[in-house]
Amino acid sequence: MSDRVHDELMSAIRDLRLEPGALLSEAELSVQLGVSRTPLREAISRLVDQGLLSVVSQVRTSVALIDLSQAREACFIRRALETAAFQQACESGGDVGELRRILLRQEQAVADRDVEAFFVSDEDLHQEIFRLGGYPGLWNVIQRSKLQLDRLRRLAFSETVITRDVIDEHIRIVDLLENRDVEEGIRVITVHSRHVLDQAGRVQSEHPGYFTP
Repeated sequence: MSDRVHDELMSAIRDLRLEPGALLSEAELSVQLGVSRTPLREAISRLVDQGLLSVVSQVRTSVALIDLSQAREACFIRRALETAAFQQACESGGDVGELRRILLRQEQAVADRDVEAFFVSDEDLHQEIFRLGGYPGLWNVIQRSKLQLDRLRRLAFSETVITRDVIDEHIRIVDLLENRDVEEGIRVITVHSRHVLDQAGRVQSEHPGYFTP
């Protein structure tokens, strides 16, 4: 029960259904989630440890603000691991058929202007690169490290599905993997990974109350 509550709250925080700084009521959450206070408090404690909630004892519980330093660190971790996975995938010569199918789903998300479908397919694509590289478990490591980065990304690219930049880079990455072009693939992944941080200044100026001082 605690795991379910944790996952539901983490998802709501990560995709900004619970906004940074929002005050939470244990009583209201208990009713909304259909759980008693004990599993709820266990889940809250775990989310505090992950830097997603802030608790002032007996006073308030709130959604933690976005920490840009943690987002930058997560971007570094993801880039380092993904370029290594890409190189391994090129060397193993894995089948890119699933990546092509994911790209089709992204194209449909663009056509439908479906932001949520686009973000899901984006995660699927990068996860598949790790699988092809022979390190599927590393995606779980990245998921745990990039919670702050995901929140920044949601703010920075809410309009992603009406642009071509990101999906065109995805197509390029898949083409390069199929052609086993390690050097150019690493370059494109490096550029691709920096987009969200390039938008950080703009996003922070538009939503100053969402970020740590």
